[in-house]
Amino acid sequence: MNVYDTANRLAYEIKESNEYKDYKKLKKVVEENSNLKEKLDQFEKMRYEIQVASIKGTKQDNEEAKEMQKLYLELIQDETMKKYFDAELKFNVLLTDINKIIGDAVQDVIK
Repeated sequence: MNVYDTANRLAYEIKESNEYKDYKKLKKVVEENSNLKEKLDQFEKMRYEIQVASIKGTKQDNEEAKEMQKLYLELIQDETMKKYFDAELKFNVLLTDINKIIGDAVQDVIK
């Protein structure tokens, strides 16, 4: 079997996984609720900015981190958002595990 065929099969399997389907379904529900979508967008922006600051090694704003935590706690009070974050986490774990498996397989040539 060709490696590209295998990659395409993996992509298909990912899209057929419960993790992908659940996350996609909940993402759609959130996007259809303008209030939740607006709050999620705000949270994602804050999370991104904090991650970028961390990667760059710049000092993180504690107030911004506290504000993001406060917004997160507010978001998960909504059952849909709680399920959304759970599904997002499960999907990200799936992708991380797959990346680790591939990385481990070629570790001897990328070090």
